[in-house]
Amino acid sequence: MHLVILVLTAGFGDGHNTAAASVADALRRMSPGEEIVVSDLISEVQPKVSSILKSLYQVAITHLPSSWKAVYRWLGQMDLGTEQNALLKPLITALQRRLEAQQPRVIVSTYPLYAGLLHALRKEQSVPPLVTVITDSTSIHKIWLMAPSDLYCVADVESDDVLIGMGVQPAKTRVTGFPVSLQFTEKPPAPRSVPTILYLPSTPARHVAETLEALRPHLLKGVKLTLPVGKHASRLYHVLRRFTDSLPNDAVEIIGWTRQIPDFLRSHDAVICKAGGAILHEVMAARIPAVIDYVVPGQEEGNADYLLSRHCALRSHTPAQTGAAVARLLAEGGKLARQMRENMLPISLPDAAMRVAHEVIAMAEGRPTSGR
Repeated sequence: MHLVILVLTAGFGDGHNTAAASVADALRRMSPGEEIVVSDLISEVQPKVSSILKSLYQVAITHLPSSWKAVYRWLGQMDLGTEQNALLKPLITALQRRLEAQQPRVIVSTYPLYAGLLHALRKEQSVPPLVTVITDSTSIHKIWLMAPSDLYCVADVESDDVLIGMGVQPAKTRVTGFPVSLQFTEKPPAPRSVPTILYLPSTPARHVAETLEALRPHLLKGVKLTLPVGKHASRLYHVLRRFTDSLPNDAVEIIGWTRQIPDFLRSHDAVICKAGGAILHEVMAARIPAVIDYVVPGQEEGNADYLLSRHCALRSHTPAQTGAAVARLLAEGGKLARQMRENMLPISLPDAAMRVAHEVIAMAEGRPTSGR
């Protein structure tokens, strides 16, 4: 029996797209004969509005965290009124047409808005069951529950407890882990021959420049630094150029867009990163010690607390603290780093995408799964 599974995402932050792509890959691996369709419906239907909103979101979380925190809290108090919202009507219409054309057996959503769109359609017609993959850990925003889903997949037991405390029936939740790339289930690359730090910059350029200076003493002692800059390449160009020009040629490796992040995480000694849902669960999948140098207020606090409370990461609030944290991880032959790797063993779920796919396929086929 040929099945179509529709996976819906949105490009506000990296977590939603990472989760969607990983689940889609797992579904294709588990059901190679089925059609798996991934769609950012918001960008497809309203590309200009979507582009503006994504840019504003990026500016807010990077440069105006206090303002974003206020907006984040406000979103938890408002009623989106999906059916009456003129901005959302084109999305509802587009989703309706997509369902009619593709006849999906089940829908997977990694972004909270789609539950509301389906809820509006459900009042007029039958719609496929919805599996929502929640990309927040512990600090779950109320917007995820603005409309019901048939099943919720969450990252950990603590998040499951939070969801149930918010009124979701236990039979509708599954602890699957956060779906990361299936590359994390494959044989890891060989470790680097010298101590190597992975730095994923996400803070303002001045903060990045000061962080690099805090890392300079380590680089002058032979430690290597890998810098995948991706979408930040343009805004950090001059900062990186000035820094690398003042160091030996092989001290820093700057990389643009890449699909090698899973390999980097599994071959480096430590990573400096923000507390995004995707990256911190990739950290756990790779079991690499992390220095968390930035937490987006509200939405990322639970992610950071999850690792910090288990002694799997260090938190820095200034570039100087980041440099000191790296020193701690490298000291005594990496003793603290090794302990953190051990601490991550019980919470590392590199196969989370396969766990989600198992639940989705069971839902598509009308089969019950084992429950919580």
